[in-house]
Amino acid sequence: MAEQPRGSVTLMDVAARAGVSLATASRALNGSTRKVGDDLRERVLAAARSLNYAANAQAQAMARGRTNVVGLVVHDIADPYFSSIAAGVMEAAEGHHVLVTLGSTLRRPEREVDYLVALRGQRSRAVILAGSRMDDSPVAEALRREIDIFENDGGNVVAISQKQLPVDTVVIENRLGARELATSLVDLGYRRFGVLAGPDAMLTARDRVHGFREGLGRSGIDLDPAFVVHGAFTRDGGYQAMSTLLGRIGELDCVFAVNDVMAVGAMVAGREQGLEVPRDIGLAGFDDISTLRDVNPALTTVRLPLEKVGASAFELVLSAADRTKPRTRRIKGEVVLRQSTRTVAASPA
Repeated sequence: MAEQPRGSVTLMDVAARAGVSLATASRALNGSTRKVGDDLRERVLAAARSLNYAANAQAQAMARGRTNVVGLVVHDIADPYFSSIAAGVMEAAEGHHVLVTLGSTLRRPEREVDYLVALRGQRSRAVILAGSRMDDSPVAEALRREIDIFENDGGNVVAISQKQLPVDTVVIENRLGARELATSLVDLGYRRFGVLAGPDAMLTARDRVHGFREGLGRSGIDLDPAFVVHGAFTRDGGYQAMSTLLGRIGELDCVFAVNDVMAVGAMVAGREQGLEVPRDIGLAGFDDISTLRDVNPALTTVRLPLEKVGASAFELVLSAADRTKPRTRRIKGEVVLRQSTRTVAASPA
């Protein structure tokens, strides 16, 4: 067995072990657009493994101007909504010699700026910002300034959110999905609605409430502001908002939670008070997160193709060189009726 070189292993050591030129070794390991034959590439990879070779990211960044790393910044990695998006980004990155690093703001919008600064310092190729924009002008202005610096420095930023930033954006049709859900619930016979609305400053929550109100309005139903309760965009937020509504539950026949994790919290709050879904109250959510498989009764919701959302964002990263102005990709949801809602008998005339 050949002796392993002492000290840091270089690309030249790998090339020598594989019996190829330095240029061929570089193309095989660094994802060059110039194709290397499968046999040669496997020989170089085997040599790199045998020598425990790791590419020098700083040297690569100096040579290319950027590392082949994409940063993905989400609001809450514990939320299945964001973990599904992350899975879509990472699956799309496979085969493109791109590494995806993940950061969570812990639902503190100002942390997006911190991550963008750090990723710029690390010479990341691109950053994907996944999560709702907030109604917060100082934070939004700081983020726009940092985006300008990052992109003027040769990087690329993609957003998964509302079209609020001057970057390529994957826009989820929240308003449309909520409007169609309202129409479907009215068609089932529901007439008296409560809404667990999420934080009012969060544009995703606001869009879903507005869309739901529009859908009811088209059916001649007014949404009573007294039955719209704001709370955190979390399971506990849904639990607390539903607890507020419970005192007036006899005046309602259906509750819409603006995301699924809030709906899960609402279901628990109702169950603790002896309410059964859907016998006593209908319940609907939004997103169709994977953990809904364990919820009983199964939740009526708006299904979003979250992994496709992540993949679409990564595709915008790959094609950034072709753009002449910021692009928009729109993703629609689909209403899915399940056991948490039922057909309501019409009241006697």
